[in-house]
Amino acid sequence: MPSHDYDLLIIGAGSGGVRAARVAASHGATVAVAEEYRVGGTCVIRGCVPKKLLIYGAHFAEDLKDARRFGWDVPECDFEWITLRDNVLADVDRLEGLYKSTLDSHQVELIHERATVTGPHSVQLASGRDISARYILIATGAWPIVPEIEGAEHGITSNEVFHLDSCPGRIVIVGGGYIANEFAGIFHQLGSHVTMVNRGTDLLRGYDAQIRDRLLQISIMKGINFRFNAKMEMIEKNTDGTLCVRFESGDPVVADIVLFATGRRPNTDGLGLESAGVVLNKTGAVEVDDYSRTSCESIYAVGDVTDRLQLTPMAIREGHAFADTVFGGNRRKVDYRCVPSAVFSHPPVAGVGLTEAQARNQLGAVKIYASDFRPMKNVLAGRDERALYKMVVDATTDRVVGLHMIGPDAPEILQAAAVAVKAGLAKHDFDDTVALHPSMAEELVLLR
Repeated sequence: MPSHDYDLLIIGAGSGGVRAARVAASHGATVAVAEEYRVGGTCVIRGCVPKKLLIYGAHFAEDLKDARRFGWDVPECDFEWITLRDNVLADVDRLEGLYKSTLDSHQVELIHERATVTGPHSVQLASGRDISARYILIATGAWPIVPEIEGAEHGITSNEVFHLDSCPGRIVIVGGGYIANEFAGIFHQLGSHVTMVNRGTDLLRGYDAQIRDRLLQISIMKGINFRFNAKMEMIEKNTDGTLCVRFESGDPVVADIVLFATGRRPNTDGLGLESAGVVLNKTGAVEVDDYSRTSCESIYAVGDVTDRLQLTPMAIREGHAFADTVFGGNRRKVDYRCVPSAVFSHPPVAGVGLTEAQARNQLGAVKIYASDFRPMKNVLAGRDERALYKMVVDATTDRVVGLHMIGPDAPEILQAAAVAVKAGLAKHDFDDTVALHPSMAEELVLLR
């Protein structure tokens, strides 16, 4: 075989790339990772980790208010955005250091440069250096989509939102997906006047309709404003620095910040993949087979850049399976069935398996069990906010094919329940399990 500089060169040091590097190295491969920005990828640096920390911080607004109902003499508290922002960014730095240590401990070389593919086994670094590898792994993730409208340069994306100098008094959030809903909850709790702008009619497409409707009801009750079927025309910057969002119809909205949360596109622009004959689909995603191999035999791809399922745990599993397949002598596929997911909105949403609509389309006869209740804490706190748990059951086999929830700690509860759905347990298995009382989770085994 021809000699190469490395057995494996990975482009992108996100969750999938770092896992693939670590596992491949443990199998004895010589590995290098080229990363033009920071180690950790979207999730660690500018995604789910810092966002979850902001969610924790924002939640204190209601917790402090509720505490008074539980007997605590809580004074009026001021909030300092800079303190939260800087502490979150400091923790991001800490996590990046851990990721670097993982690479170092496995003798993976980290190259802090942009890499461009120049052939089936070769890349060129930004410095002009050419390097070769037996295999190349593309793990460059995805990038926020910015709408093509006049004045779009005045808006920001989730890349920039963690670095704001102040908490906006008024914010327009464009989009209806998980990123939009999560930041709507964050900024509303921190005191911002939030307007969500959606060009369609639905929030959180792909989640169960009843759960989505409940989130909309609660969000409106909390004071978040919504503009549906709203097509933006332009964004103007006023002389005082504020922004005016204009629409094809309806009144304009004035805000301090416009946040685009309109989806993420696979990050393949300028990677040079065409030089190796790597096929991309119409969205720019790298097309791969069940083992993450592209149309070029020596080039693989994992994570959001393939647009199979844009979730950090899936990128990690894909990276691990790739390394085991190529370097560990153990051909492994990733199972994309019954993958749990959550939206850390306020309150959070979580689901696994088929929604009611999907189950009716696929199975025909289904049974639906639901519990619509006010959590005990909300009762004493004087909050009318209700939780909703929903179970979807195959009427023919009694197998539970879907669980969907909205309410406090829903993602934490669903993670354990997802094991039962993945295992194919039946409704009677839930019924036969003794309730853990008093808890919200007990509703799952009391559904009748």
